[in-house]
Parts: sequence; structure tokens; C-alpha cells
Amino acid sequence: MKKLLLFLFFAPTVFFAADKIPSKIKSVILYANSADISRVANLKLSQGTSEITLTSLSPKIDESSIQIAGLNAVSILAITYNLNYLENTTLSPDALLFNTQIEAIALEISLLKNTIFGLNEEEKVLNTNRLVSSETQALDLDKIKAISQYYRNRITAIKNEIFNLNLKINVLNEDITNLQKQLATLHNTPSEPKGEITIKFDAPMATSLNLAISYNVQDAGWIPNYDLKSNKMNDPLSLTYKAHVYQKTGENWDNVALTLATGNPNYNAVKPDLAAHYLNFGQRNSYQSQVDKSKYRFNPSIQTVTGIVTDESGQPLPGCSVLVKGTNIGTQTDFDGRYSLNVANGQDLVFSYVGFKSNEIPIYSSLMNLRLEEDAEALEEVVVVAYGSTSNISSRLAGSSSGIRIRGNSSIGIESQPLYIIDGVPMDGFMEGDLDADEIQHLEVLNDESSLAIYGSRAANGIIVITTKKSTTVEEAINTKFEIKKPYSISANGEITAIEINTYTLDAKYEFFAAPIINENVFLTASFKDWEKLNLLPGEANIYFSGTYAGKTTIDPYAIKKEMTVSLGIDNAITVTRKQDKNFKSKSFTGSNRVLDRTYQIDLKNNKPIAIDLVIMDRIPISENKEIKVDDIITNNASYDTEKGLLTWKLSLKSNEETSEKFSFQVKYPKGRNITL
Repeated sequence: MKKLLLFLFFAPTVFFAADKIPSKIKSVILYANSADISRVANLKLSQGTSEITLTSLSPKIDESSIQIAGLNAVSILAITYNLNYLENTTLSPDALLFNTQIEAIALEISLLKNTIFGLNEEEKVLNTNRLVSSETQALDLDKIKAISQYYRNRITAIKNEIFNLNLKINVLNEDITNLQKQLATLHNTPSEPKGEITIKFDAPMATSLNLAISYNVQDAGWIPNYDLKSNKMNDPLSLTYKAHVYQKTGENWDNVALTLATGNPNYNAVKPDLAAHYLNFGQRNSYQSQVDKSKYRFNPSIQTVTGIVTDESGQPLPGCSVLVKGTNIGTQTDFDGRYSLNVANGQDLVFSYVGFKSNEIPIYSSLMNLRLEEDAEALEEVVVVAYGSTSNISSRLAGSSSGIRIRGNSSIGIESQPLYIIDGVPMDGFMEGDLDADEIQHLEVLNDESSLAIYGSRAANGIIVITTKKSTTVEEAINTKFEIKKPYSISANGEITAIEINTYTLDAKYEFFAAPIINENVFLTASFKDWEKLNLLPGEANIYFSGTYAGKTTIDPYAIKKEMTVSLGIDNAITVTRKQDKNFKSKSFTGSNRVLDRTYQIDLKNNKPIAIDLVIMDRIPISENKEIKVDDIITNNASYDTEKGLLTWKLSLKSNEETSEKFSFQVKYPKGRNITL
């Protein structure tokens, strides 16, 4: 009777317990700082009401985002999401490694102890044999000496060997202690719970379902990153668009189809409601602060940020405060406006300077240059810009990916077949139809001797180099998606996985650029148009020129209009020097005004063995006060932007050619007042 009561008590719990169903992640759409997960599960339902539970899921699921598809005629009565703190979790790879090392060392200690035991037994046998020999037979002096010498040597060797073995055991025990401490640290680290989705079904009949489950998770994202490569002047510029992907969702993504999206579903999508504003004396209105349209995304892999802070005219701002938001970690810019700051524990930088508007920007790059805006009533957008200009490059493309027809064996004979190189790999026997033209990102024909020499007779009929698309771009109303063609596995440990989105070959223009009023270094730059078609986002760019790493820059499409310019590094073979001419009239006075005459000379020399194109920029001050007058402007050979006061020289210098350029102006302002030129 007691057994029957116990059965009746527990039976309802057993009957209504949800079945645990395995599921697998099939695809992931990755946003700036979240991800949409799509997983599949196969299950069989009996007629009526039943429950299933999907276990070992991420603990960071947004419950309101859970969607279920593939129900057929089955209805869902309820969906619940819970965290399971009791689920047995497997050991981490580090813990498994520590356990393996501890077991190996323990085995080695056991073997050493066995050796010691054997040596102790040998010592006992020697001692016993020595006593037996002395009691059973009379020994002369020589035999006693020989036996004594043997026993002394052997026992001493045994003692020494046991001593050395014990030393080894002590060292190994210390190793085990250290490993156990590390293992204890891992075990003491709070383990994350596992997420569980429980679904209650109502099935009109027994059926099988291929269930599709989707939801959004936090602590995942991707950061754009670029490689800019040029072999030499007048070669095409190669831009590789990459994504640095990370996730700490508590669940590994194994061999999933990955899509990278430029949008962010977590932004507040509710439109603002603007009401009337009424004025009255003595009334103090409170206003909600304006929400900035920040397009920069936080990059969690950045540890240190460096950069230059300038005013709107490009002059450095020494003493500008740079602070990691929400912390007391900060620094100030030096005399040249430069700063360097450890940002491992922050997500945003706050820039502030007396007389200028403060600016707050997500830490999106290890190189963040900022131009602060003067604190005036007119509010203008402040953007981060990369330091650089432009340069000329001529295209050597044999065609573009659109409208390309690859001729194979069916149209030309095998004996006249060129060598095809697909994504850097020579492909023997390449045939027409082996590669869809829609898969081609770039195609180039090589006929130069150096290229043909690398591949020998295989390239007797020329070389065709093809770069394939690594992703498919899908344009949506408020979003752009890059569907990566290759499946990827992304660990949940937060480490960065670099994924190539696509590589573009760009028609670029190379030039050398200098603004000696700010920096007398000469920068090689490359500029290109039609960058809008590439769906670029702000991010770091690694620069490679002539096969050598040249440094980093930033690509910021939000600060560019028609033409994008990137700096490829400093060229020390070109010298530019700016100096002020001696002018003794600079301290003269006219009536109640002081008069300053300024003349500047810019000296240039091309020490390179080739001719170059060089752009030089300088400026003439612009008065914002009617009492300050800028007159007698002489620009000579420079083009002059009267609105901005900018001077530009576009020069062509032969090898070892020297030249100079001059400009001058006069400033008048009232005595007793001060201005800064």
C-alpha cells in the first residue's frame, strides 16, 4: 500500500515533465553588439498537450525575441525562458589541460617512488648478505677489505640515487601544487548558468516537427577592419574589407552560416514626439538633451588608443582632457596635441577643452584623431578624421567582375590555355563553367616578365588572376547584410576571429602631401572614388606598401564626401621646410593701428630617383572681427580659397629637383589688443 501511494504521489510529476530535446545552431546574423540565432530541432509529438525543453542554450537570450516556426497544424500554448544553475557543465579546455598535466606528473612521481622502493630493497639485501657472510665463514683481511669497499660504494650509490629521486619528487610535487591552485581558481570562477526554452504544444494528432527557433542574444558583435595594400606607385590599390568577430554568449557557434549586418536592432526605434515650446517670464524650462547620431561602434579588442586632438583649423590642442567615460582613467594631450591612453576597461572616450564643445565617442579604433568644435551657439557635427591626403594610381585591370566571360577549353585549345590563379592558388586544367562569373570579385591579366618567370612554362600563354567574392551583399531598407559564403566556428571565449568580407581593387590616384604649418613630414597618399558602393564602416586600416607594413590609419566614410583619401605613410626622401622671412616692418604702427607684415617661404626638394606629384597646403588667417583687417594678400603660384583662407600648390618635381614657394599678407588691428597668428 505504501509503494502504491508513493507511485501516485510522484506519477503526475513524471507524466508532465518536459522532454529535453537536442537542438543545433544553424545560422547567425551578427550585428554591432548583438546576434540573431537560428537553431533547429527535430521532435515527435503525441496527440494532445505535451512539453519539450531546449537545453544548454545561451544565458543571454532576450526572451521577448524568441520566435518559433515549422509548427504545421500544431499550436503553441506557452513559451518560457529560464536559467538553469544546476545543469552539469563540462570542464573548460584549460581545466582539462590542467587535469591532464596533474595526472601525468602524478604518474611520473609514482614511477620514481617505485624506483626508490627497489633501491631500498636492494639495500636491505646487501645488509642481510653482509651479516650472513660474516657469520658463516672466516674471512681474511684482504677479503674483508674488498667486501667492505664493495658494500660502501654500492650503498653510497643507492643513498645518492634515492636522494636525487626525492629531489625530483619534491619539484614535481611543487608543479602539482601550482597546477592545483590554477585549477582551483578556474573552479572558483562563477560558472554561467545555461539557458532553457520550454515550449508547451497542443497537437491535434501525433506528428513530427522540424522546429525552427530564433532569438536575439547579447555580448556578440563584429568590428570592421581593413588592409590597404599597394605594390608600388601607379599600381592598383587593394582594399580588403574584414570583420573582427567576437562572442561571449555562453554557447559556442560550431560551423554556422554567418551573416554580418550593418544595422543594430537594439537602438530605440520609437520616433521622437516634439511638442510646442511656450515662453514666459520667470519660467525655467527643462529640456531633454539631444541624442547624437553616433555611427561609430565600440571595438572591445582595443587596449590602447593614441591620436591627435586639434581645433577646427587643424592646430593641435595641448592640455585637452581625454577621459575613459565612467572611470577616473584619463590623460591630457601634449604640446603637439597627441595623447595615448589605456582603455581596456572602457567603451567611450570623452574629450573636453576649455572654450570647446566636449565630445564623446565610442572606442572604435586604436587610432582616434579628433577635431573639436569651438563652443558657439551654432552646433555642427564633430567627426573623427584620418590624417592623410591623396595620390595617383593607374589601373591595370583587365576587366571587372561584371560582364566577364571566362573562356575555357571549349573556346580555345588546351595548348593555348592560360594559367588561372584563383585566390592565389594556381589551377591546372581550369575549364569554362568551373567558376560562375557572378562569383568573381576581380580579374587581372598578367603578361610582365617577372610574373611569367615565377610560373615558368605553365604561364607560357599568360596568367589570369581571379579573386572571388567572399560574401554576398544584400541591400535592405535600413540595413546592409554580408552573407559569408564559408561556414565558421566562433568560440564563446570572446577571442577575435578575422573573417574576410571581400577584397576590392581600386582605381586610385597617388600623390605626396604636406601641410608644413602643422607637420613638415611628407605623406604618400592614395585617393579613390565610388567608395560608397563598398558599404564601408568606420574602422582601423593596416597599411602595406611595397610588401612592407607601413602603419595604421582609420577609414571614416562618414567624414568623406566624394573622394576618400588614405595615408600610406611618411616618405623621408622628400623634404619640405617652412620659414618666416625677416621683415623689419612687422612692428610698425599706423595711427591707432598696429601693422604686421608676414611673408613665408616653403622650400622643397625631391631626393627620390623618380619624378613625383606633390600637393602643399598652407593658409592665410581670416578675420572674424571688423577691427581686424587682413590685406595685401599675395599668393603667387598658389590657388586660394577665399572663404577658408586655404592655399594649395600642386607641383611636379623631377628627381633631385629643388624649388621654393612664397606667400605673404598684412594684418592690421587696434593698438593694445592681442591676436595670435
